[in-house]
Amino acid sequence: MEDLNNTGRRSHRLTLVDRKSCTISGVSDVLSFDVNEILLETEQGMLMIKGSELHVGRLVLDKGEVDVEGRIDSFTYSENAGYGGKGESLLARLFK
Repeated sequence: MEDLNNTGRRSHRLTLVDRKSCTISGVSDVLSFDVNEILLETEQGMLMIKGSELHVGRLVLDKGEVDVEGRIDSFTYSENAGYGGKGESLLARLFK
């Protein structure tokens, strides 16, 4: 069952194990990813994960869950503003 807070949004949780793997909940979209950087839209804002040899192991957007593996160096949050509205495609956001 989904963990919803009192505003009806999914709960956002990030669990990091030994800087090698993490599980993130409360994810609404994966905006971009490569081996050095992953950009996620979460319930708490944009989340940028930086590292090396990053790999998205499991992605279940219906439940808002993502598993990331690799060497994780940093997590950076920013506000959602400026990244396009919900339902807008990644290409539309990139070519604004």
